[in-house]
Amino acid sequence: MPIAKAVRIKSHGGPEVLAVDRVSVDSPGPGQVLVEVVAAGLNRADLLQRRGVYPAPAGVAPDVPGLEYAGHVAEVGDGVTSFAAGDAVMGIVAGGAMATHLVVHEREVIRVPEGLSLVHAAAIPEAFLTAYDALYDQAELRPGEHVLIHAVGSGVGTAALALARLGGAHAIGTSRSEDKLARCAELGLEHGVVVEKGVPRFANATRELTEGRGADVVLDLIGAAYLAESVDALAPLGRMILVGLVGGVSAELSLSTVLRKRARLFGTVLRSRPLEEKAALTQRFARCIAPLFGAAGRLAPVVDAVLPMSEVQAAHERMERDATFGKIVLTWSAP
Repeated sequence: MPIAKAVRIKSHGGPEVLAVDRVSVDSPGPGQVLVEVVAAGLNRADLLQRRGVYPAPAGVAPDVPGLEYAGHVAEVGDGVTSFAAGDAVMGIVAGGAMATHLVVHEREVIRVPEGLSLVHAAAIPEAFLTAYDALYDQAELRPGEHVLIHAVGSGVGTAALALARLGGAHAIGTSRSEDKLARCAELGLEHGVVVEKGVPRFANATRELTEGRGADVVLDLIGAAYLAESVDALAPLGRMILVGLVGGVSAELSLSTVLRKRARLFGTVLRSRPLEEKAALTQRFARCIAPLFGAAGRLAPVVDAVLPMSEVQAAHERMERDATFGKIVLTWSAP
């Protein structure tokens, strides 16, 4: 087996448990490709995995984090016809993306659009696939509808903002930071609502901004702390899609509000989905959304910082301070 470098979680704890180490890499099997990774995006799931509260699924290395990557195809397995050595590619995985080499199924691989750097490509898969799946495949966001995006300055939040605007929806965003809302306004956010820490109040503002109706779709990246207020902010027949749980996992909810509004509440996760489901989503994204990046100029990821993989501890600390706007990208070479 060839030897690669990877970020390793030496034990559960703070950022200090992370270190770059050597790992073995399998050769690609039938239908698989070996990718030489240039850059990987950092996600909150990586922080949770490091703490020991979000373990990797069965069959995935438990001590190498990373859910998205960009790089070049180094080798292809038997039967692979979609890619060849040297192709620039990106994608999501259930873990292990923070390694110099990664084996993935060809149906989960996305070709990097012309004119897009690999560093910026690494900031796309997790945020944009999550937002695309949540907003359009599940919540069925339609042109002209209002979508309330929580944590709009995050990686998924900024991706959702871009995709909502692309689809002709009206975006309202929440954040605890006025500065992040101002920066999102530059990206096309129509209305921003500041949420005070510990006092999540945004339902009244949402109704005021929608002529009393409320949001047709709520994209919730927070969880328990925002649950009741999010349901209150929904319009009749509104849909709420739950993506993140940084604000807790348990909350009280008046079910009478759900009944009165005839609301629908969804939960979603990409990491643990079966291969066929992830492959189907990846293929739809590759056809419909990926070509809009790069030279096409219709979509672009928001990159907060680019750091060498050797500074992975600092990257985790930055994300834990909520100091990020958009994505942090880690590279195996100097930015």
